[in-house]
Amino acid sequence: MIKLFTDTSANLPAELIKQYGISVVPFSYTVDGKEAEYDADTDFDGAAFYGAMRAGAVVQTSMINTDTFLGYFRREAALGNDVMYIGMSGGISGAANAAAAAVRELKAEYPNIRFAAIDTFAASLGEGLMVLRAAELIESGQTFEEIERFILTGRRHMCQFFTVDDLAYLRRGGRISGTAALIGSMLNIKPILKGDDTGHIVMCDKVRGNKRAISSLAEKYARLVFDRDVRIGIAHADNSEGAARLLGLLREKGFNGKCLNVCYEPVTGSHVGPGTVALFFYGMHK
Repeated sequence: MIKLFTDTSANLPAELIKQYGISVVPFSYTVDGKEAEYDADTDFDGAAFYGAMRAGAVVQTSMINTDTFLGYFRREAALGNDVMYIGMSGGISGAANAAAAAVRELKAEYPNIRFAAIDTFAASLGEGLMVLRAAELIESGQTFEEIERFILTGRRHMCQFFTVDDLAYLRRGGRISGTAALIGSMLNIKPILKGDDTGHIVMCDKVRGNKRAISSLAEKYARLVFDRDVRIGIAHADNSEGAARLLGLLREKGFNGKCLNVCYEPVTGSHVGPGTVALFFYGMHK
């Protein structure tokens, strides 16, 4: 049996996690200094979380350490199950390295068990869509090696574009300078950001106003998408209106598939801030 693991960042709805028996290793975070933990068994109350952020709540996050991964993975290996972890980009979190270290240790401990810790170079549904596809492949009877190859290939084609509503959160995370954030806010400049080939977040465009920003995401889909029938993901940080507008524009541009539409989970969402809208899809290239 293949036991599939991911982490909080995958942003998958509780229903799908339960349906496919995916184990979610949780990131921890604090809100105004109070410990919290994302519960994969219940859907996240995004309105309350991002409402608190808009009111000034300070959110701090921490990565998953190697010992935590060892605990989760070792339990499955002891049962004779192969272990596959598909996780958050190492370009924005140290969790990928921690998981890889756990796998190296366990391979020596359980030589007859197959292990993989795959850095998706992605976050939110960029990661989640790959996890979901792996779960479907496991259910269909694909081998461990076939699934691993699919994810390693797919991560090179997972496009991740997003726009933020408030530049202050990018400034706090060191993504842009304080001066750039101030000028951008004054001029209503909206950056378009993407995940690059190594999973780092970089700015790729900037436009004026929220409507143009959403339109820019749809235009990037139309230019890069590999197959308009393939499932995509939209994540928003308590901005369902923006998410709905984006989906409408994508339909106008020929998108015919299913869309997984979710509220950003708190760990990734706290770094991009309330109002963010993000689009995830398989493209010809990133």
